[in-house]
Amino acid sequence: MAKAADVVRLLLGSTALWLSLLGARTTSASKAVTAHLAAKWPDTPLLLEASEFMAEESNEKFWQFLETVQELAVYKQTESDYSYYNLILKKAGQFLDNLHINLLKFAFSIRAYSPTIQMFQQIAADEPPPDGCDAFVVIHEKRTCKVNNIKKLLKKATSRPRPYLFKGDHTFPTNKENLPVIILYAEMGTRAFHKFHTVLLEKAQNGEILYVLRHYIQKPSSQKMYLSGYGVELAIKSTEYKALDDTQVKTVTNAGVEDKTETNEVQGFLFGKLKERYSDLRDNLTTFQKYLIESNKEMMPLKVWELQDLSFQAASRIMSAPVYDALKLMKDISQNFPIKARSLTRIAVNERMREEIEENQKHLRDRYEIRPGDASLYINGLHIDINAYDPFSLLDMLRLEGKLMHGLHNLGADKEDVSELLKLSSHNWDDIYALDIRHSSIMWINDLESDDLYVSWPASCREVLKPVFPGSVPSIRRNFHNLVLFIDPAQEYTLEFIKLAEHFYFYKVPLRIGFVFIVNTDDEVDGTADAGVALWRAFQYIAEEYDTTQAFISIVNMYKKVENRNILTVDNVKSVLQSTFPHANIWDILGTYSKYDGKREAGANFYKMTGLGPLPQSLYNGEPLQDEDFAELEVAILQRMVDTTVELQDYVLTGILNDQTDTVDFLMVMNNAVPRINPLILHTEWRYLNLISTSVTADIEDFSTFFFLDSQDKSAVITENMHYLTPEDDRLSPVTFWIIADFDKPSGRKLLFKALKHMKTSVHSRLGVIYNPTSKIDEENTAISRGILAAFLTQEKRFLRKFLRKLTKEETATAIYSGVKIKTFLAEGMDKNAFEKKYNTIGLNIFQTHQLFCQDVLKLLPGEIGVVNNGRFLGPLDENFYAEDFYLLEKITLTSLGEEIEDFAQSTKTIDLKVMSDFVMKFDALVSSLPQPASRYDITFLKENHSVIKINSLEDDMVFDVIAIVDPLTREAQKMAQLLIVLGKIINMKIKLFMNCRGKLSEAPIKSFYRFVLEPERMLTANGIVGPAAEFLGIPEAPLLTLNMITPEGWLVEIVRSNCDLDNIHLKDVERAVTAEYELEHLLLEGHCFDVTTEQAPRGLQFTLGTKHRPVVVDTIVMANLGYFQLKANPGAWILKLRQGKSEDIYQIIGHKGADSEPDLGDVIVVLNSFKSKILDVQVQKKPDKIKEDVLSSKNEEKKKGMWDSIKSFTRRLHTKRDTQETDILNIFSVASGHLYERFLRIMMLSVLRNTKTPVKFWFLKNYLSPTFKEVIPHMAKEYGFQYELVQYRWPRWLHQQTEKQRIIWGYKILFLDVLFPLAVDKIIFVDADQIVRHDLKELRDFDLGGAPYGYTPFCDSRKEMDGYRFWKRGYWASHLLRRKYHISALYVVDLKKFRRIAAGDRLRGQYQTLSKDPHSLSNLDQDLPNYMIYQVAIKSLPQDWLWCETWCDDESKQRAKTIDLCNNPKTKEPKLKAAARIVPEWVEYDAEIRQLLDHLDNKKTSAILTHDEL
Repeated sequence: MAKAADVVRLLLGSTALWLSLLGARTTSASKAVTAHLAAKWPDTPLLLEASEFMAEESNEKFWQFLETVQELAVYKQTESDYSYYNLILKKAGQFLDNLHINLLKFAFSIRAYSPTIQMFQQIAADEPPPDGCDAFVVIHEKRTCKVNNIKKLLKKATSRPRPYLFKGDHTFPTNKENLPVIILYAEMGTRAFHKFHTVLLEKAQNGEILYVLRHYIQKPSSQKMYLSGYGVELAIKSTEYKALDDTQVKTVTNAGVEDKTETNEVQGFLFGKLKERYSDLRDNLTTFQKYLIESNKEMMPLKVWELQDLSFQAASRIMSAPVYDALKLMKDISQNFPIKARSLTRIAVNERMREEIEENQKHLRDRYEIRPGDASLYINGLHIDINAYDPFSLLDMLRLEGKLMHGLHNLGADKEDVSELLKLSSHNWDDIYALDIRHSSIMWINDLESDDLYVSWPASCREVLKPVFPGSVPSIRRNFHNLVLFIDPAQEYTLEFIKLAEHFYFYKVPLRIGFVFIVNTDDEVDGTADAGVALWRAFQYIAEEYDTTQAFISIVNMYKKVENRNILTVDNVKSVLQSTFPHANIWDILGTYSKYDGKREAGANFYKMTGLGPLPQSLYNGEPLQDEDFAELEVAILQRMVDTTVELQDYVLTGILNDQTDTVDFLMVMNNAVPRINPLILHTEWRYLNLISTSVTADIEDFSTFFFLDSQDKSAVITENMHYLTPEDDRLSPVTFWIIADFDKPSGRKLLFKALKHMKTSVHSRLGVIYNPTSKIDEENTAISRGILAAFLTQEKRFLRKFLRKLTKEETATAIYSGVKIKTFLAEGMDKNAFEKKYNTIGLNIFQTHQLFCQDVLKLLPGEIGVVNNGRFLGPLDENFYAEDFYLLEKITLTSLGEEIEDFAQSTKTIDLKVMSDFVMKFDALVSSLPQPASRYDITFLKENHSVIKINSLEDDMVFDVIAIVDPLTREAQKMAQLLIVLGKIINMKIKLFMNCRGKLSEAPIKSFYRFVLEPERMLTANGIVGPAAEFLGIPEAPLLTLNMITPEGWLVEIVRSNCDLDNIHLKDVERAVTAEYELEHLLLEGHCFDVTTEQAPRGLQFTLGTKHRPVVVDTIVMANLGYFQLKANPGAWILKLRQGKSEDIYQIIGHKGADSEPDLGDVIVVLNSFKSKILDVQVQKKPDKIKEDVLSSKNEEKKKGMWDSIKSFTRRLHTKRDTQETDILNIFSVASGHLYERFLRIMMLSVLRNTKTPVKFWFLKNYLSPTFKEVIPHMAKEYGFQYELVQYRWPRWLHQQTEKQRIIWGYKILFLDVLFPLAVDKIIFVDADQIVRHDLKELRDFDLGGAPYGYTPFCDSRKEMDGYRFWKRGYWASHLLRRKYHISALYVVDLKKFRRIAAGDRLRGQYQTLSKDPHSLSNLDQDLPNYMIYQVAIKSLPQDWLWCETWCDDESKQRAKTIDLCNNPKTKEPKLKAAARIVPEWVEYDAEIRQLLDHLDNKKTSAILTHDEL
């Protein structure tokens, strides 16, 4: 130990000289770069956010939580933020497990529910609130903030309009309907809230009102709300051309950041351990540590050979670290790569690691299509898209997984079982179910397998594998395709069905055709009076005497004689019979005593039993065909046949289908055939019961205790005390039915009879009963019900079924009610004594308990009937519920999850069949109640010794299985590292992290520093709660940096404050800290709109978004591509409408998905209450009298437009009325980023104004403008008399994204020309910010473009010494242009009408999408793309005088220049500021003039501040 200490002291002593040479370098504090992002709305109370978290759990938990925090906000005045925060968590903890407490903390951290609170605040503002009220109620349009006025306003409330209730409203549970609605607007936890709540709660519990609570904060917080869940990048800029504004002064701020030496390991030294062992050397060790950190910051460029193995070297470094430090190390390396790169080159690659990585990569590529360098993240097998997934979606996913895992844990599943059970993914209940066509009521008119007509066709199944003409179906002698038509001769459609069948039959389409005849079933009606009966008897006669084919041909002939309204008559039938069968006795066939009338009612009964909707109906292989248009029906059938043939090919190839298989039986099995399709079952939104018990236990007969249980516990008590009728053979029952009814009423006995009928044939189901008495519960009113219960409790199942069937008969019930003892109906062998004893001693409490369960949990009124199937509740039901419906429910359950979970249950060691069946029921109920997850992947690695970091879970219970695959030197690693660290603090996870390295790198894999702003909970300090921020420390001072925000989809952010030019951060020029504050300006509402008639996007259709009192806040136009539209909005309830004018005149909204309102409501009400993207689907249709009209074009205009022709930009209209035609105005468009280019931009504007007398309107891309520019521009507009507009647009998620700021700006210059400006702007001139205009641009606006959509100036050729730099003169560009000019993008004029008319935007974007995926193409995106597309989108070459730049044009031509551009000079690399003053004499004058204006504005601002301070 002493030797080691001496070594350390010697080492530190030898560094003294180094440190003295370093001087101030190691003692100065680090310069920090800090970025915050705040919401546009004020900070929302955490108590309200906690209540919304509870509401996501259940409405019941929301109201329970509310009761515990009624006046909690009072403590906020006296407690610290920290104490109050913990108090809220403590209150919430009464209702949540540990995982969900962690998730609540995470939700607080990311402020996940703040938009919901703000949404309610906006709804309240739209009421609006009465003045001076802390809380108020709205009673059918009447408002008051006095509790005493409630009674008065309730009196005539129902005579006033009922308020609209949102899906997210908090409604107190009630069974009653059509009650008067009272909406309370109040802040939960305040005294004002408590005062109202007490009164309203009592009225709601008494069934007098429907009580709705909406959050309302009368005095919102003055504090800003800082957000997280986004990335911040400090990208290293090229300094090839100086881009700094020399007017910048050094940034002086008090926000200094002390040097941090948190990094434990630096260049192999573990300073944490060293400081522990040698505490007397702590100061020296800290100094040495700082020195090493500073030396680590060197950013010397790496040689190509040093780059090749960098990813493997980083992986080696991470793999060699202690396992619990690996994630922190990966975060440090990836997020600070530019200063870590040099040290990584000195690390030797572990060759065993390299070999294992390459083996695993081959396995991942072959099995999962994961390539080297790709990033993938899986939580419990669910794939998380690291680029698209935001923390808010992650929170939702973790909540659902947590519910599922918590449920499994409570079911008694151990860690291994949970992993297996999670893989049993539930199938979607939207699966298509086919009707079983193996029914005697279907009259098949042909049979491909036995009819002579098809005898020449091959019969082998393998014939489907032979190639056929595209779109055709092979002729095979197998009944692969079956069409059933429901024929009602009394309806017009039957004629079309007969024609369709005739067409298919006579053209020998390989299709078996069957009819179901639906005719009059009255025995008194015969074939001489009713055409339907006549048709049926004629068909029966011909089929019996001849054959079915002849009968069909005769029907075809009968319908050929139809004239009047296309409906068959008796005369039509007689005519064909007489002409075709002259010897037949018509009266014997059609008359009263016809022997051809058998099973006449079979077709009608079959149709009724199927559950199909109104006629016409047809089936293909049992699946209902929905097309009402008969022409489309034929096409639909043929398409189904083609699709089925493709499916059959797979079955044949896999051996599932062979020549010994019965074709129709096979199809019915494959198509989930059922005897009845009940739309109530298939298309009704189910309610789900939570059957998993908590720690609460209660006796089923203890009504008083049961009364106070919550819904979950009530359900659990019913579950644990349920008795079942099970199949005869002892086996597990994966399907559980509970039938709910009053069995002392005929409707209840009828339901029981149908359930028993199903049980007779089922081997998968068990049956339990729940009693829901209609009237007062006494012995007389429960005579049958007590008999049923006593039988369940005392009898063996072989006797139980028969006895229950007896009790369902009405004659039995009549006898019992007339005084016959129920024991007389007991069969021989039944335990009569046990039954009689139980029957006479059953208390009535159990019926009261069941009735309360029906009332409180199932929301049934007394006597109403229903069915619970594995925890899924369907009800109330009418009496049209059949045994076949139980079969359909069983089929759905087994095909979704039942069979898989049944296999799992049987593999366990449990032998108790009831326990196993209960497990299956509860698991199915749990999984079905949760949203359907995406597919789960079982990711495995071949080897895990040297390439996989394995971190075990800290606890054994509820372990999340996390698989991460990432290259440590990628943008994905920068984000994933922080995400995994946060996840580790929220969930109990077991992680495997695979180093998916790329080899043979030729350039630096990362060119930026990065921070992902995300924490597991709010940052608590002694001073309170600190807002989240991205903080960069220890960044080298030499490089030039640019700061970028990388936000979730659907966020529009803008910079609102900064003490530095964020586009050009040079830390050596600032004193201490660089701070940037961004604001979430808008949340996007996105959508897709389609015309249901044309199935195309309605180009040019305009939508508006507004509120009740402000109908139009923003508007937009639908684009052709995907019918896409986007609108700027913020949390609240909005009304989406068609814009007044052409849109509203021509179109109408006929349906929508994703909105809050029902599709049939006139207005589309859209609620924005989340940070996640909101996407709508809107269906529209032209009004009948406007079919030929077009929103975009007048009658004389060309109709051919681009797919993007129809989108409107998000703009702030400052000075002009929207959509007015502005002809005599110069529209000038420009972009700028950074203070230098904004300085150039102001000078360019002044030069434009000085050279024209035409009114000018400037259009600027808002996305990248600094706060300074946005503050100054209104003053410039006033001073110089111009108009301006800031346009803003979010790059669509489906268009290939650029990541570099400069390339994004280039994209906006060329890709969105038809997007950024309203349709009223005819022409736009783009002028680069660094240009000086010397001529009137009106001349350019009016220049004849010769039919081209835009005009560009070609690059000059006159400065010959620059020939070596003219890349377009050689190589690819020379061969592509074929002596055409290569044009510069610094100045161009666009004819927007022509541009849209020829779909130029569409073409440019299409080509961009193709080329941009190659990182080496489109080097100068805004310039290369139009030049590349010159053959598809013509460019008019402008006269050379329109753009002169010294780099490419000779000095002689300068005197004719109409504009001068400060092009970069690749030869001299002269800084632009220096070049501007040298090349353009007037530039200095313009600059001085603008500087004078800015100084004047600064002086006014300073004066105003001083005056304010004095006051």
